[in-house]
Amino acid sequence: MSRSFAMPEGPSIVILRELVESLHLEGQQVIGIDGNTKIEKERMLHQHLLAFRSWGKHFLICFETFTLRIHFMMFGSYRINERKESAVRLRLSFEEAELNFYTCSLKYVEGDINDSYDWSIDVMAEEWDPKQALKIIRAKPEELICDLLLDQQIFSGVGNIIKNEVLYRAGIHPLSKIAAIPLPKLKLLVKEARQYSFDFLAWKKAYVLKKHWLVNTKKHCPLDHPLEKGHLGKTRRRTFYCTICQKLYIKLT
Repeated sequence: MSRSFAMPEGPSIVILRELVESLHLEGQQVIGIDGNTKIEKERMLHQHLLAFRSWGKHFLICFETFTLRIHFMMFGSYRINERKESAVRLRLSFEEAELNFYTCSLKYVEGDINDSYDWSIDVMAEEWDPKQALKIIRAKPEELICDLLLDQQIFSGVGNIIKNEVLYRAGIHPLSKIAAIPLPKLKLLVKEARQYSFDFLAWKKAYVLKKHWLVNTKKHCPLDHPLEKGHLGKTRRRTFYCTICQKLYIKLT
């Protein structure tokens, strides 16, 4: 089993978590370790695995007193029970399985993982709290919606593809200011951030994700209006949007 990421978003990390969970490694001991990571990798040797978890774009391998956080950055990848020719960042070997991670960032998180992560801001978690997300974005009236959708402390797991698609679904121009966007529209946006993330998950599992894109990388929207493209907001991430279907909210209504 193998996967390569290109700027991974939350649903891709959920797929990885589900794949490794299917191996039933919980309770097993790490019997081998390798890789060019600079962290103290030997710390994991002979440790018993407690669980795999995901939070936004972070993949978490939990042990008794610490957790390994894996962030795949822009071009990370992994291989399960197989290897690729390039140098491995980290290899974890179990009695009947092997996990290989490439081109990723590794960091230890000490203690109980629940003390370090707020699951209520992960758009794909059972604990997701849409009311909290709405409250936080309304407290930032001068911010642009295209920036806040990518804020991992509000919408953990939302990446650039989800941002573009959700803004189109909600009919909101990416350069709209929070203070000017009507409350019903903000509520719709929060709802769609979660809904689209699960749609993304289902389509990616079926290998049909790109077929369902409405605006991302497209030249015309579903209504055949020409799309604009630009690197917008403080994040300067590539944005595709329709100036006809998506209303620009810049003045208070």
